[in-house]
Amino acid sequence: MDQLLKKMETYAQEYRVPIINENGKAVLTKIIADKKPHNVLEIGTAIGYSALLIAKNSAEDVQITTLELSEERANVARNFIDDSAYANNVQIMIGDAAQLLDKLVDVYDLVFIDAAKGQYLNYFHKVLPMLADGGVIIADNVLFRGYVQSEEKPPRRYKTIVARLREYIETVTNHSEFTTTIYENGDGLAVSYHRGKNVEKT
Repeated sequence: MDQLLKKMETYAQEYRVPIINENGKAVLTKIIADKKPHNVLEIGTAIGYSALLIAKNSAEDVQITTLELSEERANVARNFIDDSAYANNVQIMIGDAAQLLDKLVDVYDLVFIDAAKGQYLNYFHKVLPMLADGGVIIADNVLFRGYVQSEEKPPRRYKTIVARLREYIETVTNHSEFTTTIYENGDGLAVSYHRGKNVEKT
């Protein structure tokens, strides 16, 4: 498995496919290992790297549903995943995540968001009804190259993304049903633990 992950890291570097970096990876794998989820939803498959990290550290019977917009990347991911011990644990759905989320009916005890940064808040609202009590939502790249926390204005091409990520962080941090920690490792990882419905925030 470690050799396969190394192979994927090399592929990602060669073809400039964004995958979770080493610092974010360390936080993610620890949370997964502690949580041991059985049913996982991932938004943003890319080449399947994080899906395999999650599978490796989850419960043995884990089922992962991962959504990917690009058919080409989904095919690459499928090939990598088929070379692992988790081929039967991962289902890839191809299409726009916002539309695919409307079709899902399962309940998930962990959701990992790593797709279109400007859509994070939309994804959050869509997955909230599908999240099990006590579940966790993890969002990667929420600090977006440092622009989200910076007092300086971001480049114009990133203005909307930065504004929406700030809105996402504000929402999950102040949401009465969640306890959220922002890990600044890597490019920022927002980890939101569900506290249950109708819980007053203390």
